[in-house]
Amino acid sequence: MTTTRGLEGVVATTSSVSSIIDDTLTYVGYNIDDLAENASFEEVIYLLWHRKLPTKSELKEIKEQLAENATLPKEVIDHFKFIPVNSVHPMAAIRTAISLLGLFDEEADVMETEANYRKAIRLQAKLPSLVTAFARIRKGLEPVEPKADFGFAENFLYMLKGKDPSPIEVEAFNKALVLHADHELNASTFTARVCVATLSDVYSGVTAAIGALKGPLHGGANEAVMKMLSDIGEVENAEEYIREKLANKEKIMGFGHRVYQQGDPRAKHLRKMSEKLTNLTNESKWYEMSVKIEEIVTSEKPLPPNVDFYSASVYHSLGIDHDLFTPIFAVSRVSGWLAHILEQYENNRLIRPRADYTGPDLQAYVPISERG
Repeated sequence: MTTTRGLEGVVATTSSVSSIIDDTLTYVGYNIDDLAENASFEEVIYLLWHRKLPTKSELKEIKEQLAENATLPKEVIDHFKFIPVNSVHPMAAIRTAISLLGLFDEEADVMETEANYRKAIRLQAKLPSLVTAFARIRKGLEPVEPKADFGFAENFLYMLKGKDPSPIEVEAFNKALVLHADHELNASTFTARVCVATLSDVYSGVTAAIGALKGPLHGGANEAVMKMLSDIGEVENAEEYIREKLANKEKIMGFGHRVYQQGDPRAKHLRKMSEKLTNLTNESKWYEMSVKIEEIVTSEKPLPPNVDFYSASVYHSLGIDHDLFTPIFAVSRVSGWLAHILEQYENNRLIRPRADYTGPDLQAYVPISERG
């Protein structure tokens, strides 16, 4: 057997959801650049799940379905009120809440195609409500119900802050959702597919994916980037801070990606939004600091920024708590997880790789009385 650490370069399955070819990311054949500039997140959800862009009536229908299913069971909201919300990381709380949601879904273990699609709608609709409810409850505030006439991105920001967001805030957040929606067979998506390949249910698959996304080498990277920016504090401190990190061979979060050689195609879109938003909030230092760090790192190493690097200053400029960055990643990426989960069910085979054993040779059992 050939051993490949981290399964790097291993092709584990076929998929028609998304592709990364020659540093170009596509969803169902649509270039991410085209989608980021033109598509609503609802259109992208439909595209990933149906492998085609929706018509006007189909888009209207999925928007209505998402709106109708956004309300959380009272028991789930109450659950947030009884856990130590101020000492629990939001990703741990959201992971547990997704699992809890499954207990209130009468179709949780119904495996027909139509039932699984209905569960996908419910999960996509409820995840923003979970994240915003948790965020408000830990501040002593009541959750905010979504507005029926608001789109997905607009509603998230409204439910989080309790006030209508500005058009540029909605544009920025919609773009971030589109860019994070899917990314081929990443760690959390692979986790979801491994889980449901056992014919476990959709809620288990998404819960497993959130557990994988929680790690700082996956979804937690943008939170780590914002911590780095906060530690630096001012633009003039950036060079000394980064060069010291490089000299000590410490990892600079937000740079490089295993599957891209010339750079993450999503990063440039968030770079533009970072510049716009930081100027709007009179905190351009976060953008300027990020640009300075990029210049230093890329001059020393062939490591261009990835999607996490500029998303940090975008989310910060939207007034979002730093520890909510990864849950927001999940709000978007659940669309991709669900697309892959549904695809796995369609042509399932249990995912069971092998391991190259490196332990001792065959040994004989020694009775405990003879082990000294």
